[in-house]
Amino acid sequence: MTSDSPLAPHSGLSTVKAAKLAAVGLLADRKERRELERPVEAGNRRLTLKVERPIFILGAPRSGTTFLGSCVGALPDVSYHFEPRLTKAVARCVYEGSWTPQRAARYFRGYYGALLAASGHGGLRFAEKDPENCFIVPFLTEVFPDAVFLHVYRDGRDVAVSHAEQPWLNAASTGTGRSGRGGTPWGAAPRFWVEPERRDEFTQVSDLGRSAWMWRRFTSSALTQLAELPADRVRHLRYEDVVTRPAEAAEVVADFLEVRDPAGRAALHARFAKARPGSVGRWRQRLTEKDLADVLAQAGPLLTELGYPA
Repeated sequence: MTSDSPLAPHSGLSTVKAAKLAAVGLLADRKERRELERPVEAGNRRLTLKVERPIFILGAPRSGTTFLGSCVGALPDVSYHFEPRLTKAVARCVYEGSWTPQRAARYFRGYYGALLAASGHGGLRFAEKDPENCFIVPFLTEVFPDAVFLHVYRDGRDVAVSHAEQPWLNAASTGTGRSGRGGTPWGAAPRFWVEPERRDEFTQVSDLGRSAWMWRRFTSSALTQLAELPADRVRHLRYEDVVTRPAEAAEVVADFLEVRDPAGRAALHARFAKARPGSVGRWRQRLTEKDLADVLAQAGPLLTELGYPA
């Protein structure tokens, strides 16, 4: 099947569905950005909608990507966007190979430009956070050669607890007809990132087990793919350090993004200061012995590799 087929295999992303995601996403983006909305200084405005030096915020869901995104979005010269619906869906097509890289690249460039236009942010530095991008770093670096990446990772046990509190992968959500931002149905069905030989197993484990599985796959993919990039294009942030030492984290991000304006640094520090250290270590109160065993069965080796103590 060619890249221009109306319905690529496994992707579930037809041209009509892509157009709908694009339209809904543009409207939702404006609404979701209100809390970060600020006047754009005249000196920062340009007519161009070219995406230059984009910032990609990566990490498994519930690992602190939303918080980190809000911090980066506080910078005056940044146009930040939360999980753009269209590119979230196209990322699956890139990973599955159901779309050619050329076709997907047109969608990414075009939709990011549309988001800048809809926001009135021509000339600002584009930034977005989307966990699915953990699986397509080589594609993103090919499309945006000047992109940089901020990756935040968190104790997988806390992630499993937080993620399983949401309906996204829970068995009870199967068949409800509800779906995520990129159109993927909620429930226990295997996602694109599940190992092909383990798809049946994925439906059988507990909700916590699926959430831990998700954490392992997203985190390990990001670590592996980002390791191939030059060191000056990547920063890894440990969530526990971010929320317990926010001022240090703000300085790390400011230096990495080359924020020289004192007002920009102050805005970054103010946003990082809103971190909630109470979110660290929740798993100790929430997981039973069996629950912990389910989580460790999926995430144990990676937890050890990342230095998380038992």
